Amino acid sequence: MPWINFHVFAIATIILWFTGAMMTGLSGKRLTPGKLGIIFIILWILSLLYFTVTLWINLERPPLRTLGETRLWYTIFLSVLGLIIYLRWKYKILMIFALGMAMLFLIINLLHPETYDKTLMPALQSPWFVPHVIVYILSYAILAFSSIVAAYGLFTIYYRTISAITVRLADNLVYIGFAFLTMGLLFGTLWAKEAWGHYWTWDPKETWAFLTWLSYLLYIHFRVFQPSKIKTPLWVLSLAFIVLLICWFGINYLPSAQNSVHVYGN
Repeated sequence: MPWINFHVFAIATIILWFTGAMMTGLSGKRLTPGKLGIIFIILWILSLLYFTVTLWINLERPPLRTLGETRLWYTIFLSVLGLIIYLRWKYKILMIFALGMAMLFLIINLLHPETYDKTLMPALQSPWFVPHVIVYILSYAILAFSSIVAAYGLFTIYYRTISAITVRLADNLVYIGFAFLTMGLLFGTLWAKEAWGHYWTWDPKETWAFLTWLSYLLYIHFRVFQPSKIKTPLWVLSLAFIVLLICWFGINYLPSAQNSVHVYGN
């Protein structure tokens, strides 16, 4: 499946995810529009996953080297999380936010096509490459969703009493996402030692990765040691997503990172 067919999958996914999300408000015991909407969402998550796997086979390497390829994985993880949250807790608005973000990243890939080749630089030909990047992108998706939940929580604080379920959901997402983020950080240090002989060099990407880790650790600190405070940790969690985005692709535009080994290829 060559990358040239991406626009077909992306446009079909955007249309059917949008349709499915709108239909989920209608529910019933039989195959109602609401249940049919969920089926649409699931089928096109599987379709996008199929495209990613076939792209992997076609490129003869993991599709994780370029920024566009990581956005593809991010889209899949984010849409899956949104669906799980809806099926488990019936937060339709959160699923729509998640699908909206996922569709935004598909649109970015459509507007900024990249040139893909089969080559991997020697440093990327490592057994740490796939687990490091996959774990990081998964953590980014989970933590992004926690920030969506936090923003929703702040909205409810200012307009009505916040639900305890929302706070617990934010906590659980951060704990899981932080665990994966920590694993990604550790995998990265082991990979760096193997490839360059040093565990840590304070490269711009490494610096922002550490700041991202600290941002979510700060949220955990508030929730553990000051559980009665709600508004401040939710603000921390909402703003932590900005730090995460800078770490993920914002460093590509920092002058200090132009010679960084972590800048995504094109």
